[in-house]
Amino acid sequence: MSVSFPARILDWYDRAARVLPWRIAPGSDIVPDPYRIWLAEVMLQQTTVAAVAGYFQRFTARWPTVADLAAADDADVMAAWAGLGYYARARNLLACARAVVRDHGGRFPDGEAALRALPGIGDYTAASVAAIAFGRAAVVVDANIERVIARHRLIETPLPMAKREIRAALAPIVPADRPGDFAQALMDLGATICTPRAPACAACPLMADCRARGRADVERLPVKPPKKAKAHRHGLAHWIERDARVWLVRRPGKGMLGGMRALPGGDWTDTRPIESAVAEVDHGFTHFDLTLKLVRRDALPENGDAAAEGEWWPISDLDAAGLPTLYRKLIDKMLERDA
Repeated sequence: MSVSFPARILDWYDRAARVLPWRIAPGSDIVPDPYRIWLAEVMLQQTTVAAVAGYFQRFTARWPTVADLAAADDADVMAAWAGLGYYARARNLLACARAVVRDHGGRFPDGEAALRALPGIGDYTAASVAAIAFGRAAVVVDANIERVIARHRLIETPLPMAKREIRAALAPIVPADRPGDFAQALMDLGATICTPRAPACAACPLMADCRARGRADVERLPVKPPKKAKAHRHGLAHWIERDARVWLVRRPGKGMLGGMRALPGGDWTDTRPIESAVAEVDHGFTHFDLTLKLVRRDALPENGDAAAEGEWWPISDLDAAGLPTLYRKLIDKMLERDA
């Protein structure tokens, strides 16, 4: 890899850096806030920048410091997270904020090892916070950076095994004076130039020595392992209405959509329910797809999760319930039909 690689990518970044709510612009004298960097990185896991921006601004307006978040009510945080998906991240978010306050006096540790010891922080997030917030020469590798380096170095080892080669290529060239900008520059390059489809190679600052440039199969890189077929599950949700209110329950703290408000219903299984539904949606999770049917009931049953602790929620104010996307889609479909 050319010695000028960091200089080229940083020069490009100084001119073309994306403006993001959590980012300090290159050349700014503002000191990065580790809380904002960490919060953004957690939100961005398996989610797009476009989807995160609004959530990030609302979170930081409501909980501007890690101490504010640590003191927040679990239900309020879960409701504010609704729609971002992967709800275990929200539970880990609270656990991490509370650990920072309890064990570190409200200040994030500045090293990768100490960051990794916090709840919900893995190798990538630890490296990212260490580099961007604290200027540590950490090797940051996200999906965008994987793509840039796999193409530039023509690494044809399939992921996830290729991660070792990608890290080995990056480790010697992380600039000690700008490790955070270097990581963000590579992220931006992967997001805007070295894209999964139709990369804009002619505009790339690394094109001169990119080994994949001009190859007909450039979009194949990085090589991904074969996709496994997803399981398909089925489930029921119950619509129980009384005086313009609907019965909502709180899902168990652990497991899918843990701690979230939801419509009551049974387990999700491989068997398709035979009940007649007023609405039905298909929803994809990481490891399985789900078809969820909505069934009207006249009253609370004597057992099952509909009889568990819950509350009558005004139908006109369901936006404030913080329902997961799955249930919001199902309810919207039913209300559309009834309109």
